[in-house]
Amino acid sequence: MGLLKEFKEFAVKGNAIDMAVGIVIGAAFNKIISSLVNDVIMPPIGLLLGGVDFKNLELVLKKAGVSAAGGVLPAVTLRYGLFINTVIDFLIVAFTIFVVIKAVNRLTRIRHAATKPV
Repeated sequence: MGLLKEFKEFAVKGNAIDMAVGIVIGAAFNKIISSLVNDVIMPPIGLLLGGVDFKNLELVLKKAGVSAAGGVLPAVTLRYGLFINTVIDFLIVAFTIFVVIKAVNRLTRIRHAATKPV
């Protein structure tokens, strides 16, 4: 019974609840950033580069074919265009988190300076 009680204390602590809320909001934020990159940022960049759709950029290592048994063998490809989109997603998320943490640190310093006795 001690383990269950300990888990209950952990689960209702503010930190655990804050962490859960952060994870849910982070997942939703990730979807927004992915849409921003895929639907807003990459199309104009592709247009500037001659109408390139980054989702379709790939290097074919082995073309699709038919096996000896008559089954279809899919092509083997390196989809570097999707990788570029993912890297841009990451950079936007990382920069956003950096800005938020910088703002929180600034507010924390201001609050500590305001409450510090003279």
